[in-house]
Amino acid sequence: MDEILEQLRAGVRRFQAEVYPPQATVYAQAAVEKQSPHTLFIACADSRIDPVAITNSSTGQIFVARNIGNLVPAYGEMLGGVSAVIEFAVGSLGVQHIVICGHLNCGAMQALLEPESIAKMPTVQRWMHNAHAALSVAEILHQRAVQNGVPSSLIEVLTEQNVLLQMQHLKTHPSVAGAMAKGQLTISGWVYNIGTGEVRIALDGRSSFEPVGSPASIPASIHPVSSRH
Repeated sequence: MDEILEQLRAGVRRFQAEVYPPQATVYAQAAVEKQSPHTLFIACADSRIDPVAITNSSTGQIFVARNIGNLVPAYGEMLGGVSAVIEFAVGSLGVQHIVICGHLNCGAMQALLEPESIAKMPTVQRWMHNAHAALSVAEILHQRAVQNGVPSSLIEVLTEQNVLLQMQHLKTHPSVAGAMAKGQLTISGWVYNIGTGEVRIALDGRSSFEPVGSPASIPASIHPVSSRH
């Protein structure tokens, strides 16, 4: 444990020596001004996901909420941290956009497909109930694609359907519904491919995810292969 802590300390020292100095003015200004992020970014807690890096954002631009599976309980179902973050981001900070970002090879989505893997995690089991409707839809869409001879990965379809479901849940929150009615807030759903850097976005009201730009160029020998179910 001491070795891990020392790694963290070393990281802090590098930040203080290499990262902070060139941006000292930005950090100093951020410390005295009220934060004013333009976007609430709801992402999976997966340690490989970095919303600020993915969007190439600067300090203070992105208000981040992370949880297992990038889930948003429908309003009133599980009032807690996620609901509080949404309410604060919209009502107090006045964010103009909310992103719900899923990602390929998500452990939470795998757990939906293999519930026995979280059999000894009752809290996680209950939390994943917020995505069960997405599983029902994904199974139907996947079966339909297979019957039509279209290559399809169940977990990838599930990842997309989960993002779309959470967007629906998001709009049940009074703060979100009110801001959208006033034309002050928009939302979108993203799917991020960790291995290639590709980001695909579904605009509100649409079910298809369109790529943003081109994924990073990766040698074929190390290109990740998605598991198919």
